[in-house]
Amino acid sequence: MQLTNKIKTALFFTALKQRNSYHSVEENLMKQTIKQLLEKPTTFKKPGMLLGEVQSGKTRAFIGVMGLAYDNGIDVVILLTKNSNALARQTKQRLESEFEESITHDKLAIYDITAMPQQLVKYELAKKLALVVKKEKNNLQRLDTLLFEHYPELSNKRILVIDDEADYASVSYEQNREKNRVELRVIANQIDEIRGKISQLLYLQVTATPYSLYLQPDDEITAGFNGYQPKRPAFTTILPTHDKYVGGELYFEKAKEKNHLASYLYHEITKAEIEIFKKSDKRRVKIDFLLTGERYQGIRSALINFIVGGKLRNLQQQEQQHYPEKYAFLMHTMTTKAAHQWQADIVKNLAKQLTIAMTEKPELFEALILQAYTDLERSLEKIDAIPTFPTVLMAVKQALVNEELLIEVVNSEKDVELLLDKSGQLKHRTPLNFFIGGQILDRGITIDNLIGFYYGRNPQKFQQDTVLQHSRMYGARPLIDIAVTRFYTTQTIYDVMEQMYYFDADLRQAIISGSNQQGVVFIQKDDNNQIIPCSPNKLLLSNIQMLKAHRRLLPIGFQTIPKSYLAPLVKKLDIFIADLRKRAVAVDEDDNRSFLVKVEDVETILEQIVATYAVKDAHPWDSRHFISALLYMSRETKSADKGLVWLVLRENRNMSRIRKSNQHYEDAPDTSHDELAEARALATDIPALILLRQNGEEKQGWKGGAFYWPVLITPADFKTTVYSKNTYPK
Repeated sequence: MQLTNKIKTALFFTALKQRNSYHSVEENLMKQTIKQLLEKPTTFKKPGMLLGEVQSGKTRAFIGVMGLAYDNGIDVVILLTKNSNALARQTKQRLESEFEESITHDKLAIYDITAMPQQLVKYELAKKLALVVKKEKNNLQRLDTLLFEHYPELSNKRILVIDDEADYASVSYEQNREKNRVELRVIANQIDEIRGKISQLLYLQVTATPYSLYLQPDDEITAGFNGYQPKRPAFTTILPTHDKYVGGELYFEKAKEKNHLASYLYHEITKAEIEIFKKSDKRRVKIDFLLTGERYQGIRSALINFIVGGKLRNLQQQEQQHYPEKYAFLMHTMTTKAAHQWQADIVKNLAKQLTIAMTEKPELFEALILQAYTDLERSLEKIDAIPTFPTVLMAVKQALVNEELLIEVVNSEKDVELLLDKSGQLKHRTPLNFFIGGQILDRGITIDNLIGFYYGRNPQKFQQDTVLQHSRMYGARPLIDIAVTRFYTTQTIYDVMEQMYYFDADLRQAIISGSNQQGVVFIQKDDNNQIIPCSPNKLLLSNIQMLKAHRRLLPIGFQTIPKSYLAPLVKKLDIFIADLRKRAVAVDEDDNRSFLVKVEDVETILEQIVATYAVKDAHPWDSRHFISALLYMSRETKSADKGLVWLVLRENRNMSRIRKSNQHYEDAPDTSHDELAEARALATDIPALILLRQNGEEKQGWKGGAFYWPVLITPADFKTTVYSKNTYPK
């Protein structure tokens, strides 16, 4: 194919630009993508990559790339979509809408591979073509037949394959034990075979979750501590997020900033409550207690906060003489239709009981609305003036009387097809739309004005790609809507999602900076508790820890054992640490609180600290992983200090177990003084361990006895490492 140094913007792209008003950053990204596609050879194993965040406008971007492709010599675009009839149909409708002018002028024809005309004549084949192909084996067989049997002349044209949601089915490996090697799965293999028979083909993959693409196993690479060099795209263009984009940074980073509106978004629900929603059990769910029972506290708070939040925003919009928006809530806990119906029954009964209480139990009703109002007020007042409680109370009453709350189950292709509009949004039929569903509501589905998300899927059963795609609360969200948004899940799931966010952010940054060209180390423990390399394709990403330069690792949400048992153990620790301190060389002669010690001594300290924590606590500390990571970082260094650790000791601390501002577990005991800065300054080529001796007073939420709180700081020159918590059997 002839290379193009100057990208043309003729008939197709000009029409798109006029229609969509692309800003300069978007346009430059599209031009950069098509330019690299034209200049760099791309294949299935070395594709071009368009990388964006979850719900960040990737479809808008690749449609722009399609327009530029047609203007620059591409004759056919094959668009591979997710395995969903509704989404394939919606994609075709979106293309027909975007390219309306080109279709009207007979310059372009768009077809769904499942509904092709019986015969295409020369006049039709001479047009630019777009073929929408759902990633399903029969559809891919239809594409193969079309290109190589019915119209072989098409296979000789210049073709661009755009693989949307590329990590979904396209690049996927499974172990073939008979052949003792990793093989492509069926759909991916079909795509590869079709690609291999096209002479002039460009290949672009589009995704928000690139892990299976960047971390693919490579049979040519031998496992070792030099890391795995995964197969990488020929090039990567990064779709920038717009100023209204909300992602994991808000839910997991900003949420840790005291008094930031993000610190109020997450509400913890119990595992016991999630269990209630698994299957119908009227013995466990008592309708008369839905408004008062402790076991229903999470879903009750979720529903009422959603109603109050939606009406708060409507009142503000009316005050500003804006048309009131319609809002949505998503509940995603199970995959079965029976479970969804059971959940709908509970939520509908909860709404019914709330409506009845409005007249029969007015004091209870007002108390519940006030509780939600007070919760939302904390974050909303940081953005705008908040309507008075009496005004909000009246608006909520009117909403219930007028049946503004609609509870809908969305768990099938048919449901999605009926509920989607042409832009791919779930239709909002009423001012308050409470959607209950499962897998069908993940990729490709956009839920506009989402201000509530109740998530109960167990991430330990999912790859990172899947769980992030479930995060429908990401996307274009006005900050004032975020102020009334609430996210409900268990602490365990929240912790896993937070870990996934950091993994995603770290990998994304490595891709952007190019540092991933140096490889990523993948390690795990064997039965002998030794650190060994492991293959990235074996990792269940919810069971990993991303270790990188100057990352903090620490136990959170733990509780100590009773004071009577705690005191002698801490006294023993005090003596051991004091002895180390006497024998060690301190950083500063006038301040001996920071000193070098052998990693084996630190391991002893940590093992003794483990004994002071309650084993059966709801949020236990994964101490084995913590200690193993420390040992690895101390020993895998070329420094003369190999096998040593900096110990940064601080005493007489009074950190609370739970923050008063948002009722979350304290996760930053090391940031209010100087110890974190000092530890990071010391941790250049070996790790540092901050030891905070807390007084552990009962008024601070502890058991009344002193204890040690460790914080591990990774070295500044540490190579990015993915550590699997799974043990590899020898």
